[in-house]
Amino acid sequence: MCLIIFAYKAHPKYPLIVTANRDEFYERPTQQAHWWKSNPNILAGKDLKGGGTWLGVSKSGRFAALTNYRDLQHIRADAPTRGTLVTQFLEQDHLSALQYIEGIENDEAYNGYNLLLYENDTLVWHSNISGESRELKAGVYGVSNALLDTSWPKVEHGKDFLKDLLQKNKDTFEVEKAFDYLQNTLKPSDQELPDTGVGIELERLLSPLFIQSPKYGTRSSSVVLVDTKGNIRFEERVYQGAQGSRVFEVKGVRGQKS
Repeated sequence: MCLIIFAYKAHPKYPLIVTANRDEFYERPTQQAHWWKSNPNILAGKDLKGGGTWLGVSKSGRFAALTNYRDLQHIRADAPTRGTLVTQFLEQDHLSALQYIEGIENDEAYNGYNLLLYENDTLVWHSNISGESRELKAGVYGVSNALLDTSWPKVEHGKDFLKDLLQKNKDTFEVEKAFDYLQNTLKPSDQELPDTGVGIELERLLSPLFIQSPKYGTRSSSVVLVDTKGNIRFEERVYQGAQGSRVFEVKGVRGQKS
């Protein structure tokens, strides 16, 4: 997952709204969102190379998502797959988000990442790059391949869009408009681009919300809504491979804190 724009306790009906794009090489084998046979508690897409996932929910009402931190000079080929950090949290109902993060073994062994964890009406962000673990307050946030709310154009544009959509819709959430915006291919000017050490041509390629190139790009978009009763609506739209849209409804089984 390479872009997550989300709202926490910023809508009267949905305490958590997540809009996200997954960018990846087209050749990397992937399964679209489904209930896993290996663990029927998990609803997520699956990275068939690493075995984990980038975004998922559980029957117990948990949500987790991950983005990679862009630092190509320090990528370790022997690092453990980051996708298991998502699946392990979804599996471990007995741990709070902060307890789970505290229990991650050899966090520095993973290549850089951001992790979002939601359980029992609490949302936590963690990064092994900054070493931070923060319980988030109400608001609209964005994270791509840098730290939370780093002011990249795609992050700022996504946050502005979501804020505007929330302001115009107090009684519902327009999922279709969210998907439309996640497919925005507008590239910012060179002056707006970050310098992440990959060169200007690659910075341009990676700059829009929706990435397109012959070998790498946005493979799927997801919108996740968690309502005040803990019910979850999860829709994924796949653009590469088994193209199409799938919608899942997960009935809330846990009460929300007041």
